[in-house]
Amino acid sequence: MQQCGPQALGIVAMINFLVGLILAFVGSIELMKFGASIYVADLVGIASVREMGCIMTGIILCGRTGAAFAAQLGTMKVNEEISALETFGISPIEFLVLPRMVALILVMPFLCTFADFISIAGGFFVSISMLDITPTEYLTRTVQVIQLKSFLLGVGKGSFFGFLVAYAGCFRGMQSGYSAAAVGEATTKAVVTGITAIIASDGIFAVLTNALHI
Repeated sequence: MQQCGPQALGIVAMINFLVGLILAFVGSIELMKFGASIYVADLVGIASVREMGCIMTGIILCGRTGAAFAAQLGTMKVNEEISALETFGISPIEFLVLPRMVALILVMPFLCTFADFISIAGGFFVSISMLDITPTEYLTRTVQVIQLKSFLLGVGKGSFFGFLVAYAGCFRGMQSGYSAAAVGEATTKAVVTGITAIIASDGIFAVLTNALHI
């Protein structure tokens, strides 16, 4: 949990702050044409909480933690550490895979919540520096527009993305061959598999939430 959570806060904060900046900047260009600059707060708040916070955090952890899981397990396989565990009657799945999956699933809701706040802060920075929006107006609009169900949806998706990242990393790591090249290949496959699964599952979530009017 230490590796998956606190050590990832820096990169999660930087990426999500930039995403908030971009959302606010692009949205403001269009909304200013209609004199609706105040709705930048709505755009950034809803997009961050429902979609961008959990997706960007999942992709970041896929490239950071999922790849690390694959590399660790692949190296252990090359060094025959996994074979040694099996010889002692210790299940590699329970001893190596399960703790990694549980850790990532547990820390993802906290990382997603942190990412939401940082992304909104990015939009806040653009709004008060480039638009005629006061800090009070921005924060009031953000609080009004973000619903509890939207926040819980984003956090729930974040936990599921954490499962996908951990599963892809551990699965590819356990599949690795017995050479240095095979470990690199397994790491690459873990990142590609994880990101593809996150994007595909988010599309499914979007269809389901639209059908259920969430």
